[in-house]
Amino acid sequence: MPTKIFVGNMPYAMTKEDLSKLFSTIGTVNSASVIFDRETRRSRGFGFVEMSTEEETKEAIEAFHEMEVGGRKLIVSEAREKKVEPKEE
Repeated sequence: MPTKIFVGNMPYAMTKEDLSKLFSTIGTVNSASVIFDRETRRSRGFGFVEMSTEEETKEAIEAFHEMEVGGRKLIVSEAREKKVEPKEE
């Protein structure tokens, strides 16, 4: 199992520091990021966390999936690789 986690349905005010602090209660957080809209510079309500081990990743997914944070239920799952479609010329 990869160590990268998708976190969706986050409160828009949540920062990468908040995300890292939450997940650090499970184990070592290698990185945390919140995705922002390029034009408005506002949070898109999702982000990613990378844990140090597969065991911590599994435990974090189980602990935080559907947990209520800021009035919203988090969606926490294993991150999937972004599919890049080849450009047609």
